Amino acid sequence: MKNKGLLYLLLFTLIINSYYFNSYAMEQLQKEKLYSISAAAIDGDSGRVLYEKNGYDERAMASTTKIMTLILALELGNPKDIVTVSCYAAKMPEVKLGIKKGESYYLSDLLYSLILESHNDSAVAIAEHIGQTEEGFAKLMNDKAKQLGLDNTYFITPNGLDKQDKKSFHHTTAVDLARLMKYCCYDSPKKNEFINISQTKSHSFTDIERKRFFSVNNKNIFLDMYKGVLSGKTGFTCDAGYCYVCAVTINNKNVVVAFLGAGWPNHKNYKWIDSRKLLDYILINYERKKIIDRNYYIPQVNVHKGIEAKKINPYVKNDVEALCFDNDKIEIRHNICKDISAPVKANEPIGKLDIYINNYKYKSIDIFSDITINKIDYNYTINILLKKIIHIK
Repeated sequence: MKNKGLLYLLLFTLIINSYYFNSYAMEQLQKEKLYSISAAAIDGDSGRVLYEKNGYDERAMASTTKIMTLILALELGNPKDIVTVSCYAAKMPEVKLGIKKGESYYLSDLLYSLILESHNDSAVAIAEHIGQTEEGFAKLMNDKAKQLGLDNTYFITPNGLDKQDKKSFHHTTAVDLARLMKYCCYDSPKKNEFINISQTKSHSFTDIERKRFFSVNNKNIFLDMYKGVLSGKTGFTCDAGYCYVCAVTINNKNVVVAFLGAGWPNHKNYKWIDSRKLLDYILINYERKKIIDRNYYIPQVNVHKGIEAKKINPYVKNDVEALCFDNDKIEIRHNICKDISAPVKANEPIGKLDIYINNYKYKSIDIFSDITINKIDYNYTINILLKKIIHIK
């Protein structure tokens, strides 16, 4: 009995140590091992935050801004649109393509300039074409941010140059930036076009009059440094420091990481080091697990005022999976009444399953009825009475 007690104690100690080891590993990664002032990793499917270090702090975002410029241009513009360069756009500071006032370009060509080499003049030319003015485009950017639930993000410029107005300064958070990239790569109706541009190695083009020739090359070297990178965008300003955001799909795992303030000169490689460390950590420690399958049991539901059948067997139509850490607490809440009234139709929703991971609402899915139960109505009641009368006779 003494040895058995020692065995139980050993097992208990191992479980506790495992829990604290994982917590400690996460804490060490957060506080010591990442150079970035702010960092975040999210699930590319749900947007759930898997890791954050000062992830909700508002900071300048530099040229990572341009992923919003690109996705809006793709969603609101036409690649064949002709963009005429304004004096204001032509005067943007380096890094720039060198377009001149009065020149015209196809929108599609300027999008490659925007993302591959992060040209500030191209960004403004695109913004003025889509939003009429830079201010008009900034409104579109902020409206989109609000639509996506990026509550701690504020856009002033389409290129990410440091700027402040009466309301606030040009900023985001690591979590918001990651969620914006999630939208661009996994949710937007233009996600394929976004990824294709982001992954292009080089692109050559001319102005509309074919007087000038340009060739732009992809500066996102992380595409070749890490397997499974779908898209990424760098940035740097004096206020922001080095920044980076990227989306990765590998082994059926979709992960987005974002970094703000990842060092200042001469530390431009810190963002690559942080990206590799955080992605390695997430991809090693998080596994895709099936939380619910189509055989998931839901207790029967009583149906009142219905014809014939008195109970239904609720069911779900689809499996639910999630990226999970070993110690994640998963809770499934049945949001359905135990008693309902007819009519009920087969294969129509009668409630929901709310799935929580570590008290975060991960997803809600519909619960369906397996059969149809019609409501007792006037005609049914008359028919029953007639049958009883006939039976009595």
